[in-house]
Amino acid sequence: MARYTGADCRLCRREGIKLFLKGDRCYSDKCGVERRPYPPGMAGKRRPRDSEYRVQLREKQKTKRIYGLLEKQFHSYYEIANRQSGITGENLLRLLESRLDNVVYRLGFAKSRDEARQVVRHGHISVNGRRVDIPSYRVRPGDLVAVMPKAADLLVIKTALISSEKIEVPGWLEVDIEKLSGKVLSLPERGQIDAPVREQLIVELYSK
Repeated sequence: MARYTGADCRLCRREGIKLFLKGDRCYSDKCGVERRPYPPGMAGKRRPRDSEYRVQLREKQKTKRIYGLLEKQFHSYYEIANRQSGITGENLLRLLESRLDNVVYRLGFAKSRDEARQVVRHGHISVNGRRVDIPSYRVRPGDLVAVMPKAADLLVIKTALISSEKIEVPGWLEVDIEKLSGKVLSLPERGQIDAPVREQLIVELYSK
């Protein structure tokens, strides 16, 4: 599967905000946005002209980077959201939030979504008692997401649990740290999604 392999801090600097792609590093003084609060590249310090298209494109790019998706996969999610009833932008965010890798991150079993994808791919996560190694797997209300027993002592899991105090578990999820498990209570409403995204701009961009 194709994926971004460059420096994560460049992505945050390009969008001008912290996307929390590096776990603990994002909370330290080593954060790229804190050290160099301007876009990367030779023209980074120049102020670009904010056209309507640029603003919409940046919002889409930012959302893709928050959830760690490339263009084709992100566009597929948009097409699904557009076919569903309700508000397309909210449907899109709900689909992205219901990805298994995002849920693992939200529950505090990984320090970042990138780390959560790796944990899932390595077979360390189960859904309703069955191992699932597909990061894009969509959870549903009532699903029980848990760390596999053999993975409970992994350093990556233990470290994530220590760092999880910085991550607030959203109201649509319920976590049991002792059992290393969490339950999906419902699919999230827009008010329960704290991603700094203006989803309507993405809908306007794709509607052109």
